[in-house]
Amino acid sequence: MPYNDQEVIALDNISKRYFLQHERARELKTALLHLPTYLKASRAKEPFWALRDISLSVRQGESVGIIGPNGAGKSTLLRIVSRLAPPTEGKLTVRGRVSPLLELGAGFHPQLSGRDNAILNAVLLGLSRKEAQEKLPEMVEFSELRKFIDQPMRTYSSGMYVRLGFAVAVHVRPEILLVDEVLAVGDAEFQRKCFDHIEKLRQDKVTIVLVTHDLENVKRFCDRAVLLNHGVIAAEGKPQEVVDEYLSSHFEFSAGPTGGGDS
Repeated sequence: MPYNDQEVIALDNISKRYFLQHERARELKTALLHLPTYLKASRAKEPFWALRDISLSVRQGESVGIIGPNGAGKSTLLRIVSRLAPPTEGKLTVRGRVSPLLELGAGFHPQLSGRDNAILNAVLLGLSRKEAQEKLPEMVEFSELRKFIDQPMRTYSSGMYVRLGFAVAVHVRPEILLVDEVLAVGDAEFQRKCFDHIEKLRQDKVTIVLVTHDLENVKRFCDRAVLLNHGVIAAEGKPQEVVDEYLSSHFEFSAGPTGGGDS
């Protein structure tokens, strides 16, 4: 195994609460005529717990896959680890330089060129400006955006955003790489290139947390898998076993009860 026993990510009873707004938008005339009632209703919000009491640790050099159905809390978990969102309850400990590749286009300014955005984001991720400029040729080469690197990013397609975002994330000497489902936007050849590079980072003992619906990649690249469902950990362990648990529970739920009776 390429990892050791030093914890670099530790979540201790982490919970995240949001508030849901159920009041539908009304026509302006109706809202003005019933303003007091409308204002009172607009303040009525229902708490929603995206994560509840998550305790999880990741060791240095370990690759962990986070799987589960849509709405299970996977992306929320990564946002908390990357410190883009604070937990409502619990304690988070992260040791090392974190390089997140989460939301498409996050951190990129559409009016700036790809070149300027690459340098700016590399600096935000911990490099000096001189280091970022020195790394820029490698980022451009990896992203395959040489002809477009000086164009404003508002002209980029979603796939081009992903290419540049991944290139920056993996060339800032990351100690912890967080990858959300964003790679699914890229074409098949670029995805293969990305996962080849992820494998190289694994060999270099970079800690990787991968959120994905591609269960084959979890089995291929991860040392451990965690199954989230309704904001709680439903299973954790060897990737093959956790994937089998997920598929079993998912298809059992999808199939529903057999025979007579209400579903």
